[in-house]
Amino acid sequence: MSLSSEAPLELYDLPGRLLSWYDRHRRAMPWRALPGAAVDPYRVWLSEIMLQQTTVVTVGPYFEKFMALWPSVEALAAAPLNDLLVAWAGLGYYARARNLHACAKAVVERHGGCFPDTEEKLLDLPGIGPYTAAAIAAIAFDRQATVLDGNVERVIARIFAVEDPLPESKPTLRRYAGTLTPAERPGDYAQAVMDLGATICTPRRPKCILCPWRGACRATLAGIAERLPAKREKAERPTRYGVAFWAMREDGAVLLRRRPEKGLLGGMMEIPSTEWRGTRWSDGEGIKHAPASADWRRLDATVLHTFTHFHLELEVMTGRIGGNGTGIEGVWIQPDKLGQQALPTVMKKIAAMARHSP
Repeated sequence: MSLSSEAPLELYDLPGRLLSWYDRHRRAMPWRALPGAAVDPYRVWLSEIMLQQTTVVTVGPYFEKFMALWPSVEALAAAPLNDLLVAWAGLGYYARARNLHACAKAVVERHGGCFPDTEEKLLDLPGIGPYTAAAIAAIAFDRQATVLDGNVERVIARIFAVEDPLPESKPTLRRYAGTLTPAERPGDYAQAVMDLGATICTPRRPKCILCPWRGACRATLAGIAERLPAKREKAERPTRYGVAFWAMREDGAVLLRRRPEKGLLGGMMEIPSTEWRGTRWSDGEGIKHAPASADWRRLDATVLHTFTHFHLELEVMTGRIGGNGTGIEGVWIQPDKLGQQALPTVMKKIAAMARHSP
């Protein structure tokens, strides 16, 4: 059937058209099974957790590293959490890493090392939400589950010309997406629609001429494709301020401590600092929160870092601690061993600044 905006979209066999396109243009990725090969649910799950709010290009090397270190869910479950956090450092959103470890343990303890094959049972596992459950069920087990990530939302908003803004339009987009999810090859379809959004139906300058759905895309026919999906304006990120303390022992070791398990950067190692608040700290205020007595000196430069919901500006103070540092909360690490610690990016910035200060 030739495509036309007059007929209901379900009459066009859009899934069939997309699967034919996917068979020719599917992306090769380290976690994706080759055509006709068995799918490893562990690889699907690991990649989906890593890909949450992170790009494919960024995730690739991390995925390969994790597979080399922990080639099975049993190996990952048995690994110390700190080792996992060290390997994760740089990927951000560290709650994902803690949930990854908890989920691996749950799969081993509750399911004998085998991932459950339904959305309902997958949702009972730590760190697995509706999208991830649907993606694993579809890709790993070929269940007729509807995936809806950012790429898919964009495709669906355009094909059905949904002009209501996100996030309010999510239920509508999910309903429309469900009408297209096929019973045949749902796993390939899930990957195909994500590939379509990532490579053809892009946020800017979509390659509509190459799209297998181009003749049925209501947004393209209406000339509004590039402005969909509509989104509410994001509130401006506030700025928070803090003071970090680069405390050095006589032998050159540096003081680190572990952040609380819950909350931002939970369970990661940190360079001790004040709380991060909405107003700047004076030197006198900040020193009251130093981890130990020292002749603290403030560096001229400021560490800048942006989290999802706020910008952070950190002043850095350096000081030498007398003796061997006993009685001070934390652990002492030689600077050349910092790479073995679970330091998030913002802490690495502090370390780089302090180590290269005059």
